[in-house]
Amino acid sequence: MDQDRPPIDGPQVLLANPRGFCAGVDRAIDIVEHALARFGAPIYVRHEIVHNTYVVDDLKSKGAVFVENLEDVPTGGTVVFSAHGVSQAVRAQASALGLQVFDATCPLVTKVHVEVAKMRQQGLEIVMIGHAGHPEVEGTMGQAEGIHLVQTVEDVDRLPIALDAPLAYVTQTTLSVDDAAGIVAALRRRFPQVHEPKKQDICYATQNRQDAVKLLTPQVDVLIVVGSPASSNSNRLREVAQRMGKPAYMVDRADDLLPQWVQGARHVGLTAGASAPETLVAQVVERLKQLGAVSVRNVAGVTESVQFPLPRGLAVKTGN
Repeated sequence: MDQDRPPIDGPQVLLANPRGFCAGVDRAIDIVEHALARFGAPIYVRHEIVHNTYVVDDLKSKGAVFVENLEDVPTGGTVVFSAHGVSQAVRAQASALGLQVFDATCPLVTKVHVEVAKMRQQGLEIVMIGHAGHPEVEGTMGQAEGIHLVQTVEDVDRLPIALDAPLAYVTQTTLSVDDAAGIVAALRRRFPQVHEPKKQDICYATQNRQDAVKLLTPQVDVLIVVGSPASSNSNRLREVAQRMGKPAYMVDRADDLLPQWVQGARHVGLTAGASAPETLVAQVVERLKQLGAVSVRNVAGVTESVQFPLPRGLAVKTGN
């Protein structure tokens, strides 16, 4: 008897580990909630605090107001910068407008910003590997003038940089590990002297969730990723499974899951991007049970214990 076979005809759900919130996302949401508790609504947030519809709507219900332009924040208002980070120009604008700022930039994104500053001080040309238009990329490229963006291996060949120029690269923290490795290899081939970050820029949470999907995918017939369309790291999880030859779909909420995706499957894999809360995973599990899933099993994986502190000035005062 096949012990891995579900006890009846319905599929078994296999949950990837780790999945869902990372330390940077936890911290960013906590900053908004602590600011609301400390100063009261409204608290303004530049851009979505993280790329997840459920999280943004929940914070809106508590009094957060999301804006794309700082001009939309009243003079003297309190604004939170999103987890993706902002350019130096945005910081200067917030100061000029007299805004009280709490910075929810993920510390691992801040690390990349510090790298850029050091590279510039050393007189290096800088290449950023990332996706055009993503707020993290815009924030990082806004740390210095003249940073070159590459999105593909082909972009490396088109870089208008002398072959002997002093050069360094940084990467978006939420990239596909495999894609980034291919672009880095192309940079090394064309610019053998290229300087590298002391530690890779792709964050531990992105790496761990992609590794978990690589472990899970051979065990399932289809993979479901919980994540919003704008979430870079969630999209990368879907792509990892697809590149391994398995159908994979991303859902923003449980109702997005179509029955035909799991029809005939014996094992359905389920994971969540770093900005997707576990409550959404639970709702997707219930949806799968409605569609006939008969059991749920966690697949062993890496345990994460990273925590990032809140900014000064956001400790919520409690009465005696």
